[in-house]
Amino acid sequence: MIEINNLTKKYGNHLAVDDISLKIESGQVYGFLGPNGAGKSTTMNILTGYLAPTSGEIKINGYDIYEEPEKAKTCIGYLPEIPPLYVDMTVYEYLKFVCELKTFEKSKIDEEVKRVMALTSITDVQRRIINNLSKGYRQRVGFAQAIIGSPDIVILDEPTVGLDPNQIKEIRDLIKGLSGTHTVILSSHILSEISETCSHVFIINKGKIIANDSISNLSNYFNSHQTLEIVAKGDIDKCKEIIEGINDVTSVTAVTGEEEGTVKITVEANENCDVREDISLALSAERISIFEMKEDTTSLEDVFLELTGEEGDNNDSDI
Repeated sequence: MIEINNLTKKYGNHLAVDDISLKIESGQVYGFLGPNGAGKSTTMNILTGYLAPTSGEIKINGYDIYEEPEKAKTCIGYLPEIPPLYVDMTVYEYLKFVCELKTFEKSKIDEEVKRVMALTSITDVQRRIINNLSKGYRQRVGFAQAIIGSPDIVILDEPTVGLDPNQIKEIRDLIKGLSGTHTVILSSHILSEISETCSHVFIINKGKIIANDSISNLSNYFNSHQTLEIVAKGDIDKCKEIIEGINDVTSVTAVTGEEEGTVKITVEANENCDVREDISLALSAERISIFEMKEDTTSLEDVFLELTGEEGDNNDSDI
């Protein structure tokens, strides 16, 4: 679907994109995740043909984006961070105009405009001037123009920035609805955005891809050793002694709990071992009540911080 080979972009002495190579398959929702200044927006703009790379190659469905730009761009729908709207037009007029730009047959334009308005739930505002719409509706209109013609690839750069929680949920639902029939590439620095909408993630930092895997695989990589947090009612030394005697337990630490008579215990176990049942049975056999037992799993946020090692710069408006 998309093949990127040795992509590099320099701005003077600043290396914004550093020798990126990727293959993106069809039908999935991919997330580009990175701190501010990582190179996300630059990569998105190069993918869509808005920026030329310093070096490297991009093929969209086999078409080189710079040698065969018209053929490559017909495969792409793009929603930049700031939607490209003509705010003095009505919603219907604007989407009709986009269809004309994409050289739709005149007889099919009305049908296509109605289709994308229905998909993005903006039919009820089709006669309103875009300038009078809320930010959420404007984002929907931008989304609608990106999917006109049912492009194989939909690229979304920070699609929910500045939206309220209800609007964010609506846009996320739209993105999820495209999976399977479209390849979606979503750029964001918001961790929850990626974890809730994407099946696969690329983590980019300082212009380089430092992780390329499914979200579950990335989390499992850091979750290879089980860690449990337990709150029990009993003697602290006795609890430690019991748990330390269980096979596959590698480490036990315990401190006095917040409630009187309780103990907080952190347990680590060998790789790919689940000791929850053994601990529960062992403590129960000694009439020690378990108030809480939870597994400490690594979130996408933990993975992101572990891999990037920093929060990044605050200078990534477009770089």
